[in-house]
Amino acid sequence: MFEVIALMLLSQQPVQPFVEGVASYYTVESSGVVTASGERMRDDVMTCAMRDGEFGDHFLVVADNGNSVVCRLNDRGPYVKGRVIDLSRTAMRKLAGRKGLVKVKVYHLGAAPPARPPNS
Repeated sequence: MFEVIALMLLSQQPVQPFVEGVASYYTVESSGVVTASGERMRDDVMTCAMRDGEFGDHFLVVADNGNSVVCRLNDRGPYVKGRVIDLSRTAMRKLAGRKGLVKVKVYHLGAAPPARPPNS
């Protein structure tokens, strides 16, 4: 993820968010067992739901508090007015602790997951 952030900072072109607004989280209990992509919903993986985007693509989600996570799109939603992304329970906890809602900017990274730095 550090490579992605460095690329964004050093890029000649300004990087525009894919979407920005409020993020919430969803769980197996609140949304069911199967996602719109057909895979099983899991609370312990870094996944997300958005109304737009290709299933399997990765997105960098940056919260107002400076924390960030990379999630893979596997579901559609959120269907609550004013919200732009639903995160798995694990993704939301890493992003904002136990908060239920957080303001975010979401950046499209593409189909390949970003490379991880050594020892991360």
